[in-house]
Amino acid sequence: MLAEIQEKLNSFLKTKGLRSTPQRNAIIDIIFESDEHFTADEIWDRIRRANSKASRATVYRTLALLVEADLLHEIDLGEDTKTYDPNFNDKPSHNHLICIDCGKVLEFEDSHIELLNDCLTRRMGFRPKSQSIRIEANCEILRTKGACQNLLHARLAGKRLPKKR
Repeated sequence: MLAEIQEKLNSFLKTKGLRSTPQRNAIIDIIFESDEHFTADEIWDRIRRANSKASRATVYRTLALLVEADLLHEIDLGEDTKTYDPNFNDKPSHNHLICIDCGKVLEFEDSHIELLNDCLTRRMGFRPKSQSIRIEANCEILRTKGACQNLLHARLAGKRLPKKR
């Protein structure tokens, strides 16, 4: 677990009158072992495979604590499912491109968007703090090649797929 995350979390837990537990630490380790987006169910599945003694309720409470502590960001990638982003602290203004065929999510940053965001908000009397754009698109692989490895992997992994529109 990253020392910085652990330190910030411990300070936050102390202000809430809570303590660090082995179950909570196992959940945090799994969350921050990669910077990929995830759902609560996906973390719960990884916890079970890791043979942790953490309950589903502990997973949900830990996610809520991490969001409240500003260590995890809840993002809307559509489909009425909460998705969590563990790397928004490194890049608070990043955007998501979502394939509506296979569900693949790509993060992107663009200095032109940052500049436009800054100009628009200042012109309207605001100061930008962060920004998030969600673009839903087709990744063209399915159309051009007739098959999409991302779609196949998503189905085999049991990942949620976007609803067809």
